[in-house]
Amino acid sequence: MIDYRRLEYLNRKVKNETASSSEKDEYMLLLYQNKSITKSQYDKYLSDKSSDNVLGAAITIGGILLLGYIIDKLANKNN
Repeated sequence: MIDYRRLEYLNRKVKNETASSSEKDEYMLLLYQNKSITKSQYDKYLSDKSSDNVLGAAITIGGILLLGYIIDKLANKNN
C-alpha cells in the first residue's frame, strides 16, 4: 500500500524543485514500487537523474495518484 502522505510530500518537493537527490530517488522508487511507472522509466531515471522529462512525467503521475486518492476518500466519506 502506498503512503499517500509521503507521496504528497515528495511530489510537492520535486514539483517545487526543493527535493534533495535522495528525496527524488525515494519519490521515483515509490512510484515504481506502486507500478505507477514502468521499469524502463525507472531505469531511465536512474541512468540520467538530471532528466527533466522523466521527473516531469513522474510529477504528473504522482499528481494523478493523489487526485484519485482524494476522490476515493471523498466518495467513501459520503457513503
